[in-house]
Amino acid sequence: MGRKVTVATCSLNQWALDFEGNLERILKSIEIAKNRGAKYRLGPELEICGYGCADHFYESDTLLHSFQVLRKLLESPITQDIICDVGMPVMHHNVRYNCRVLFLNRKILLIRPKILMANYGNYREIRWFTPWNQLRKVEEYFLPRMIQEVTGQDTVPFGECVLSTKDTCIGTEMCAELWSPRSPHIGMGLDGVEIFTNSSASHHELRKADQRVALVKSATTKSGGIYLYANQRGCDGDRVYYDGCAMVAINGDIVAQGAQFSLEDVEVIIATVDLEDVRSYRGEICQPHMESEHKPYHRVKVDFSLSTDDDLYLPTHQPLKWHFHTPEEEISLGPACWLWDYLRRSGQAGFLLPLSGGVDSSSTACIVHSMCVLLCQAVEDGNMQVLEDIQRVVGDDSYCPQHAKELCGRILNTCYMASKNSTEDTCNRAKDLANQIGSTHMNININMAVKGILGIFSAVTGRWPQFSANGGSHRENLALQNVQARVRMVLAYLFAQLSLWSRGKPGGLLVLGSANVDESLTGYFTKYDCSSADINPIGGISKTDLKGFLLHCVEEFQLTALRGILAAPPTAELEPLTDGQVSQTDEEDMGMTYSELSVIGRLRKISKCGPFSMFCKLIHTWKDSLSPMEVAQKVKHFFRMYSMNRHKMTTVTPSYHAESYSPDDNRFDLRPFLYNTRWPWQFRCIDNQVSQMSENTPKQ
Repeated sequence: MGRKVTVATCSLNQWALDFEGNLERILKSIEIAKNRGAKYRLGPELEICGYGCADHFYESDTLLHSFQVLRKLLESPITQDIICDVGMPVMHHNVRYNCRVLFLNRKILLIRPKILMANYGNYREIRWFTPWNQLRKVEEYFLPRMIQEVTGQDTVPFGECVLSTKDTCIGTEMCAELWSPRSPHIGMGLDGVEIFTNSSASHHELRKADQRVALVKSATTKSGGIYLYANQRGCDGDRVYYDGCAMVAINGDIVAQGAQFSLEDVEVIIATVDLEDVRSYRGEICQPHMESEHKPYHRVKVDFSLSTDDDLYLPTHQPLKWHFHTPEEEISLGPACWLWDYLRRSGQAGFLLPLSGGVDSSSTACIVHSMCVLLCQAVEDGNMQVLEDIQRVVGDDSYCPQHAKELCGRILNTCYMASKNSTEDTCNRAKDLANQIGSTHMNININMAVKGILGIFSAVTGRWPQFSANGGSHRENLALQNVQARVRMVLAYLFAQLSLWSRGKPGGLLVLGSANVDESLTGYFTKYDCSSADINPIGGISKTDLKGFLLHCVEEFQLTALRGILAAPPTAELEPLTDGQVSQTDEEDMGMTYSELSVIGRLRKISKCGPFSMFCKLIHTWKDSLSPMEVAQKVKHFFRMYSMNRHKMTTVTPSYHAESYSPDDNRFDLRPFLYNTRWPWQFRCIDNQVSQMSENTPKQ
């Protein structure tokens, strides 16, 4: 009697609307799965069209091309003799659903629509899809003519059903359904389903992978079973990076694990597991509870086995310990992979980064260096797709990178943009780091451009603004800082467009930004300055985490220039120097430290705190260092700055999403951008609370 089954799950680097490339990657994963003995192959969510199609899901073309790809898959000899589970949008009774389509040997077995939508954070699935809310109901789906011609079927089952093979029973979950308190695997397990599958498009966030693994393990710890998890990988055209982590678990143990970060477009994870282990587990632990309160699942029967009669000598996969990356490693790997996908798919020839010699721009530079390290390792490991992409980016079909520093010189251009308010220290720090990572570095002086712009203003108005240090007003001081910052943005784009042309090379460069998530919270940057770029790999990462990342780079990549950068106080260097030294620091300008901002940012977004509730929490969190009055002042100051500068988030550079408290206005953090910056009612509540606390405090 067959009892051991070999199954495959995968991580695919799909791209929204890239139907041809998506088809190739799906077929490649099926071929690898078959060659390694698998009888069932699971792929990521909406893998045929790509998960990130957004409002393109409204277009009939997206549905049409998805079915055209499905037909190609059905016709391919590669998909024969293996159950294929693919994801695509399907319209049923004029309603659009996010579906899994299971097929075998040119026959569609069933279509399973998603039941529980992801409609929070970065996800807006209800905007495009309707959840299937008819519990365990199955209807007939009339296939399009192009599919009927291949399968010979007019209709197939559509709804919440499971697949019954000759040796086991398979049930489907999709992405957010695993994270729900009403996960379908609970009911399916109680109804005797032995293999659960989950097709996901789950994005990376710092410190999130352990939650995902814990949920998969928990799903089979409670009532036993085998769990296959597939996920998308890479940047499919948006701000998020899908971080793989394909895995197989049985009875609470992970037995096969895929990479979280990788440059492989197709990664297939194979596991051989014993169905009798599931039955034994349930027989001892779960048998008294194996009764469902609901009607049983509709079982679609198929004359096919995942196991063979001759499996006595077939070894099964044993439990393994999952290796989790540290946050510093995650920053080094996730944004680097995201940048590479963006670069190779954008058709550009590299990056240009304004490198100031501070923590933020140095972090962006180090992420590009990490990307080059990954690329060189992939080429060394024989990844021909990566090599072809590198050759296309650098415009040299014969080029083969030998070292990350050499590749960085071809891909990354850095420039230090000095003004009369810059110091030799920051200039040298930028130059030293550029030398160590190997970037093509330029020193640019912007004084002439700044003076020219101010000259135009003076010619029109007859006035010449002054810094505060020279007797000017606050408005003059701010305007003079802004004009320097904005000149840098204009010059960055000029050099991005023409640097390669000036060297006789084709192509343009993507401008990289380097504003961190904390600065975005308070608006501590100039609108349309160097934070205005094409993409920003650190826009979702806190200053605290970036400092930890740079320390990691010192050890991992021997970038000793970072020590001096970490030791220097953060400064914009936009105000006049005092005796040749910096007189302006970021934290003094913001009125709070970066660590305080991280706490406030989490309370604002994750804990959903307004001014009053934030104050009520912080008087306890900061009780050892600040009085209630001082806490109130910090909270008020933050919300004043936040509300005054929220408009900047409407134009902020698209940034890698890495934090759950990101203020990204595009999709993740939807707020107004015109506030009453005085917050009179809210601040009065805080003042009343401070007064009550003062009255109740015993006098010494």
